[in-house]
Amino acid sequence: MTLDARAQRAWMEQWRRAAVALAEQRKRELRALSEADALAASDALLSLATLTRARRPRLTTSGLVQQQVLFHRMRA
Repeated sequence: MTLDARAQRAWMEQWRRAAVALAEQRKRELRALSEADALAASDALLSLATLTRARRPRLTTSGLVQQQVLFHRMRA
């Protein structure tokens, strides 16, 4: 399905308006969030974390440097 230029612009404008509306809705919901609901949500997120201890190397590095080395090699 090929869209002409006018249809493409209309489609993109619709998505831009939707993005603005969604951002506004998010703000309204966060403002209306009670302290108890916020605490319950944070507890739910924290409960997803693993309870095992991180290994020593994981406590001293995030792995980002090694990842960047790999990305650099792929470009070369």
